[in-house]
Order: sequence, then structure tokens, then C-alpha cells
Amino acid sequence: MIEEQVMKKYGDILYQEHPVSANHLPMSVDNRAAQFSPFAALTGHEEAIQETARLTDRRHEMDEESTRLLNERYHELLERFAEQPWISLTYFVPDDRKEGGKYVTVQSTVKKIKEYERQLVLADERIISMSDIVSMQFLDRP
Repeated sequence: MIEEQVMKKYGDILYQEHPVSANHLPMSVDNRAAQFSPFAALTGHEEAIQETARLTDRRHEMDEESTRLLNERYHELLERFAEQPWISLTYFVPDDRKEGGKYVTVQSTVKKIKEYERQLVLADERIISMSDIVSMQFLDRP
């Protein structure tokens, strides 16, 4: 029944050969596929989605006890600065692109203490603000 309807409507063209243009060469399979492949209508959209999905940590407020302990360690660092003690610092690095950041732990010696700016300059020239430091420990040299 359906076949009869199809033959009635399209029978005259159903078994004809596919026409080939005299003016244009046939398109390669790769070029034909490229016409139908997905495209990025919005440039940067994929990157924006990945950036949104990237997780950051919230900056935690230090409690009174942690602040007191950190201040003690800072004063000890001032007293022992000439010895160039080996320390472990955990500090917060704000994210450049979105709210939050990450906590980084580094082991090094302190090259310079900038008291007025409240910054530590590590042996690798990294500058860390005292307000970003959440933990300081003195270590044995490796």
C-alpha cells in the first residue's frame, strides 16, 4: 500500500541517476563532512564554560588562636632571620579571573622581610603578603 503511494508520487524520479554538475567539480568527502560538522557560533563560549567549571577555594578567615600562633612564628622568624631558617609557608593566592583562589604551600628560606609593606621575599624572589599567609612552620634543612 505504502509502496504504491511512493511509486505514484516519486516513480518518475526514483531510479534516475544522481545529476552531476557540468560547472562544478564534485566536493570531496572531507569538505562535505565539514559543511555539516558542529561549529562554534560563539567564539570563546567553550572556554567560558570551562572557566566557570574550574573550582576555586574561598579565603578562610583565621580564628584568634591561629592568628596568635602565626604572629608568634613571625616574631620567631624576625629573631632567627640571620640563620636563614628553612620554613614551610601556606598562603592564599587570589584567582585573577574569578572570585576565590587557591592555597599554596612552599618550602624555602626568606631572603628579605619588608616590615613596612608586610611582605616576605623568598629565596626564589617570590613576594608573599603577610595577610595571605595562613601557616608558617620551621623545618630542618633538607
